[in-house]
Amino acid sequence: MNAELLAPAGSLECVKTALYFGADAVYLGGPALQLRAESAAFTYEDLETAAALVHAKGKRLYVTVNCFARNDEIRALGPYARRLKAIGADAVIVSDLGAVAEIKEQCPEMEIHISTQANAMNYRTVQVYKSLGASRVVLAREMTLAQIEELRGLIGPDMELETFVHGAMCMAYSGRCLLSSFLANRSGNRGECAQPCRWNYYLVEEKRRNMFLPVVEEDGATAVLSSADLKCISFLDRLEAAGVCSFKIEGRMKSPFYVATVVNAYRRYMDGASPLSLCEAELETASHRPYTTGFYFGEAKTDPNNDGRYRRTCDFIGAVLGDLGGGEYLVEMRNRFSVGDTLEILSPHSMGLSFPVEKIVGETGEEKATADLVQEHVRVLCPYPLAPGDLLRKRI
Repeated sequence: MNAELLAPAGSLECVKTALYFGADAVYLGGPALQLRAESAAFTYEDLETAAALVHAKGKRLYVTVNCFARNDEIRALGPYARRLKAIGADAVIVSDLGAVAEIKEQCPEMEIHISTQANAMNYRTVQVYKSLGASRVVLAREMTLAQIEELRGLIGPDMELETFVHGAMCMAYSGRCLLSSFLANRSGNRGECAQPCRWNYYLVEEKRRNMFLPVVEEDGATAVLSSADLKCISFLDRLEAAGVCSFKIEGRMKSPFYVATVVNAYRRYMDGASPLSLCEAELETASHRPYTTGFYFGEAKTDPNNDGRYRRTCDFIGAVLGDLGGGEYLVEMRNRFSVGDTLEILSPHSMGLSFPVEKIVGETGEEKATADLVQEHVRVLCPYPLAPGDLLRKRI
């Protein structure tokens, strides 16, 4: 497949991970208008580092500027776009119409991608954005495959189309949600979403305030508003045939383990390096909610067994830091593991390999039965070659 594989990053570690596992481009948020929590906002210094890392690999870097802007923020967009361009951003992802016009006027050399928040889902909308200088549109998540194919035919080949293929979906139309504003006074359209659609809810009758009834007949509360997670790996070829040039993975708030797992599975399948069944099994290992194909085949259908809760088949155990020779490797521990455990290797160079832990050596040279100090550097024997950047995991 020739489509771009676009990975999220909420930290420099995620940027490095995405590149190592085969992303063609990385998107992230800068200091302003980036529609995610402050923890996912890169400083100018980190943006410069990220740009250098990405360009050293011959890849591309996109910066999200996708909040709905206020008057004072519009006036600041010109200088901000020029600084992002100087740092090395290849494009900005924008949703606000005024922001699109201001950036293009003040920094005409900056490439503009229209965010999915703009909910573009017809050819006339795409044509208008093209007339404003946009080179790519991230289509609304509510579009079907047939609608995308029709749209491509109506706009011609010189406008890039991007779609989400994996990750969390919003319960509101194209992510334009007011639920967090109403329940938590935190606007999802300003990057402050408290994710109340993921909360667990009970039904309470007005006169029985202390009687909490489950919404469905099962133990525990139910996340009635929580949408399933998108997974499109099985029909990427159909998306590409419909005219999509970039496959976008959601997850700027996700861990490096999530980024590694998802990027690796999609990369290997797109390159024909691993069969679909094995890549789909990989996508079960990292934390996710029940999967769905979204709206691509019509109205999104919810699995009746979807409880809206997260599940995974593996724990992230550690990151490989270096080869010490003789089959011994330095590992930064992330979750507890012990001698006798079987660890699996997550690497772009192999898939499906595992090995038993025969010995753990701590930082002071002593042998340990268990590695239980988070981020401790330990030495582990492995019969297979490992490289810095490879990750280790354990079945739950």
